[in-house]
Amino acid sequence: MTTAHPTPNPAPFFTPDPQTAARSRIADFARWAARHQGAGAVHEPTDYEALYRWSVTDLEGFWEAVWQYFDIDATTPYERVLAEETMPGARWFSGATLNYVHHAVRHLHPDAPAITALDETGAAYEITGRQLRARVASVAATLRDLGVATGDRVVGYLPNTPHAIIAFLATASLGAVWSVCGQDYAPKAAADRFAQLEPTVLITADGYLFNGTTHDRRTASLELAAALPTLKGTVLVDHVGLTWPEGSQSGLVVPWEEAATRVEYLAITPVPFDHPLWVVFSSGTTGVPKGIVHGHGGVLLEHLKTLGLHSDLGVGDRLLWYTTTHWMMWNLVASTLLTGATTCTYDGSPAPQARPDILWRLAARHKVTVFGTSPQYLLAMAKLGVEPAAHDLSAVRVIGCTGSALPASTYPWVRDHVGAGIQLASTSGGTDVVSGFAGSAPTTPVWAGELSAPNLGVALAAFDAEGSAVFDQVGELVVTRPMPSMPVHFWNDPDGSRYREAYFGVYPGVWRHGDWITHTSHGSVIVHGRSDATLNRNGVRLGSSDIHDIVERLPEITEALVVGVEEPDGGYWMPLFVVLADGAVLDDAQRDRIRDAIRTGASPRHVPDEILAVPALPHTRTGKKLEVPVKRLLQGVAADQVLNLGAVDNPELIAHFARLGAQRTKRSTDHP
Repeated sequence: MTTAHPTPNPAPFFTPDPQTAARSRIADFARWAARHQGAGAVHEPTDYEALYRWSVTDLEGFWEAVWQYFDIDATTPYERVLAEETMPGARWFSGATLNYVHHAVRHLHPDAPAITALDETGAAYEITGRQLRARVASVAATLRDLGVATGDRVVGYLPNTPHAIIAFLATASLGAVWSVCGQDYAPKAAADRFAQLEPTVLITADGYLFNGTTHDRRTASLELAAALPTLKGTVLVDHVGLTWPEGSQSGLVVPWEEAATRVEYLAITPVPFDHPLWVVFSSGTTGVPKGIVHGHGGVLLEHLKTLGLHSDLGVGDRLLWYTTTHWMMWNLVASTLLTGATTCTYDGSPAPQARPDILWRLAARHKVTVFGTSPQYLLAMAKLGVEPAAHDLSAVRVIGCTGSALPASTYPWVRDHVGAGIQLASTSGGTDVVSGFAGSAPTTPVWAGELSAPNLGVALAAFDAEGSAVFDQVGELVVTRPMPSMPVHFWNDPDGSRYREAYFGVYPGVWRHGDWITHTSHGSVIVHGRSDATLNRNGVRLGSSDIHDIVERLPEITEALVVGVEEPDGGYWMPLFVVLADGAVLDDAQRDRIRDAIRTGASPRHVPDEILAVPALPHTRTGKKLEVPVKRLLQGVAADQVLNLGAVDNPELIAHFARLGAQRTKRSTDHP
């Protein structure tokens, strides 16, 4: 396996200001751990490498320090931090009872904003800590009246507004289990997820905003409710001002305004550490979506570590991260409350045609300190000529970026067009652990195109085919010791076989995530894309994202997708699909420019066999390119055997790739 090797010990693109690093919460944690835990060789609080080394060699000491530093308030104390270190099946903080919701509301100032609700029109309103607590108490009482008890499921068909966070907290306060998806999912796609859970209550909105249009989801909501026979009640949210039809619901129906305005006391139910908090679903593009169950305690600790230490969030901070409710980043957005910081919800397109810079405008207006987005968004901003620095972004200290590999070319753009002192923190993780495996911290340098380091408590490695850790060469992303937020189990997987097969089938006892990475000798991590989508030409492997990075820098290209297709006769076809910018033409000269860019910037062995223009590329509804499904379509596999169209952002595009695959298969059959 080879790829473009990183330069040994290159100079960082960004180095934290020493005084700022010393004042950060992660440095304070390092000092605290050295005093209270005797934290190994952590003598200098801004020495991230030493802190990381201790965090993965002394798992019990590190996670106990996280527990104590953030003052976890358990109803029943734990007996041992890590009673059983096995994967899967690690037993964390056995004996402890607690509740995530208690920690989400206890640090909120009664009169300061807990949630700031934003939308693409620029409108905003705030919910204070006192108001949030009151609304959570009211909705919890409503759910209890509708028959929800500990262990029951409540599901949300909701946009990214405060209603979703309030409903989640109300559900979890009862010890019930939450799950949510956005309203761009068709009713059937939502039912494919929710029906597995046999929910007691559905909470659904009348619609949402996107790119200047109000999308009416009343009929879709009614269809979804009809597909969930276990419902005892439905709560109807009036978000965009549409009138719900009367008498069209069966069972108990409660308007949100009634559900959320009762005067109630917030009684929070203590539950065991690994009691289910929520069910998040896999993309479901290649089959029935997997329900991934996470526990109260594991999420609480992992999100306090991620948001409190890596993102340096605390009282007075504001986080704005563009997400939908069905992406795991929504779960992190909600968890901002754990740190006492204000979280911002956003309803709308990240770059509406009328106001493509709206997120930057809102970040400036509301003094956002951590701004989160995706590589595609930053690339789009550059190509649209948006100038974020035209707005007062002086409060922003970090831009978080996740969802796919962040091209090296983006780093100087952020420096020059957003702000020179802002840390661009690329992160990589997954719905599976509802957190990150690698990223940055206030005490880490940043190398362009690289993730600064593995996250604290994540025993990350790159494994070769023999299962040995390697540096400066491509390997499988693995985690060799357990994390508290690894799934408690999969839904409807009584013997755990699906769970074991998903992560532990290749390296028994070691978590294999399915990404190709390079773990560099200077400590950073480079993500090359999904390992099942790796380009393997004549035994030489290259991550697809290495090609995408190069091609998407070209001003004529808005997006690219390359796949390597193994053919029945032993051949290997590697097409590159490109989406052209307005006014661009894919002629021979443009194809030559693309080939030259790949040859010089990525690998001369991985110049594509064909370059084809397409109107758009299909993605999961969380924005990930459908590399493996497209590859299988091009191999001639029928679309209904390859993916679930309900999980695709633009299902009409699938037919194009299916036709291309059928034509290629026919040619192969006609001319053996």
